[in-house]
Amino acid sequence: MKTSHDIIIRPIISEKSLKGTADKRYTFEVLPDATKPEIANAVEEVFGVKVVAVNTVNMKKKPKALGVHSGYTKAWKKAIVTLSQDSKSIEFFDGMI
Repeated sequence: MKTSHDIIIRPIISEKSLKGTADKRYTFEVLPDATKPEIANAVEEVFGVKVVAVNTVNMKKKPKALGVHSGYTKAWKKAIVTLSQDSKSIEFFDGMI
């Protein structure tokens, strides 16, 4: 059984994701097998907000080389969560701006 804290792995902190916080769009790394309703319920439960939409992107693995050693980065799933306008913001992202 997946809990809400298992589904949300970490927030994504980048310039593009922080620009979305003005429109109440927050970006998270989530479990690869998590569905959109599971992600929405997890964000609502953990942060106490109202989710309007969830968009997901499967990020593919990329080849990387370090000297003579080569390999791949891990594949992961990104979720972009849009909150309702009357919902409060997520405090974690407020400190990043």
